[in-house]
Amino acid sequence: MDLYQLIKTVDVVDTRYLKDEIEIAGIANHTDKIKEGYLYVAIKGYLDDGHDFIKEALDKGAVAVVVEDFREDVYLPQFKVDNSRIALSTLSAAFYQHPSKDMRMIGVTATNGKTTTTYMLSKIFEVGGLRHGLIGSVVNKIDDEMIPASLTTPESVDLQGYLAAMRDKGLIKVAMEVSSSALELHRVRDIDYDIQAFNNFSREHIDQHGSFEKYWQAKSSFIRNAKEDSFVVLSLDDDYVSSLIDKTRARVVTYSLKERKGNIYCKDLELLKGRARFTVSINEPFETISGRLIKDDFQVELGVPGYHSAANAMAAIAIALIDDNPPELISTALKDFRGVERRFQYIYEGDFTIIDDHFANRGNINVTLETLKFMDYKNFHLVYAIRGNRGTTVNRENAKTIGEWKERLGLEEIIVTKSIGHVGPKDTVTQEEEEVLLEVMESYGIKVHLYDRLEMALREALNRVGKGDIVMLGGAQGMDPGAKLILEMLKE
Repeated sequence: MDLYQLIKTVDVVDTRYLKDEIEIAGIANHTDKIKEGYLYVAIKGYLDDGHDFIKEALDKGAVAVVVEDFREDVYLPQFKVDNSRIALSTLSAAFYQHPSKDMRMIGVTATNGKTTTTYMLSKIFEVGGLRHGLIGSVVNKIDDEMIPASLTTPESVDLQGYLAAMRDKGLIKVAMEVSSSALELHRVRDIDYDIQAFNNFSREHIDQHGSFEKYWQAKSSFIRNAKEDSFVVLSLDDDYVSSLIDKTRARVVTYSLKERKGNIYCKDLELLKGRARFTVSINEPFETISGRLIKDDFQVELGVPGYHSAANAMAAIAIALIDDNPPELISTALKDFRGVERRFQYIYEGDFTIIDDHFANRGNINVTLETLKFMDYKNFHLVYAIRGNRGTTVNRENAKTIGEWKERLGLEEIIVTKSIGHVGPKDTVTQEEEEVLLEVMESYGIKVHLYDRLEMALREALNRVGKGDIVMLGGAQGMDPGAKLILEMLKE
């Protein structure tokens, strides 16, 4: 592609060392991805400054660079912009010829439930025989090709590349998770969404964004900036989310599990052995993308457990209806859906039950423990992994949330681990994080059995468990290997 035609898509404020003609073969913002003929976009990151690697980019075959600050000692064509991240998104979309415009694009944001909601949509599309793509924190799926995910939402150049591959394979729909980081760092700036959903909002990633308010501004921008001819799906059960109803130009469809209000109501919700069954009640009829009126109730039975699964299902149902998927197809797909790894996942059902859950923040913890109210069990054993390198604010709030369930769950003791040996530097538990958990648990009168290593914590749980009990493996990165380890122990 001709570089000078491509560069016209961004606002260039100055240039250096230009050449007459330049053809580019690709775009990269990391030097390890640069190939001969690539355009390098230098980005100032949280830890590294891409400008420091321009010479390396040249050595690896870069033919030009987009910068925020010139490097006078590198004789490479340089294009100065005000914001390299915005430029990367715009250039990438133009380089791949705006693939999101050629497919039905569905984006889901939330503090909790993005993954499950998008996987439910993927199942609905699969049962309907619709070729589709999936982008998220677990895997990026391009038809039958699976690419492990390193970010919840890929960097803009990678994202546009995935979408281009989907378009070129003839896929017609894409369901994707949209993280607050992706919004703040402009990764999805040039995605043409048709349907956008916001499921819930609670404290998380505060240190990353600088404050709770900045986190909210990043998250809510997904809805506030939605285009006029798109649809947004909002939960009325979350005060933050519902406040956006009149803050968007898009057409709004709302849902609720708690009250008969909005467009869709979750009526007669039951959790049988933890698995939800309910009526999708159309409280206020609404039109789909094609203009068809949705007005008739229908039944849904979920194949996965958890109150939170019902909440995620309601978001997926609203999206699927807007997208013109028939109610009977939605019902069939959700009954057949078997869940996502580490989202209230039953990993063992014998004399006792072991459940594995991400357990990342207050909202996640509450909906997970809420489900236990609908389940029959004798004793409850919680193995909790402290959230390492997330600061004392998140860890104090998580600990208080667990403490608030003491009386309802009979939680007199808790098994806690720092998961040493199973987490890297960015997830290592600090002394302050350990101390704040112990302090909060003491205030609730909960005895803590603290183990450095995850294996010892899991063995403690197995030593305590009895017939009819539930063991909950709760935790984010520190508990990721927990299921595999405890199942291996059961075989010993």
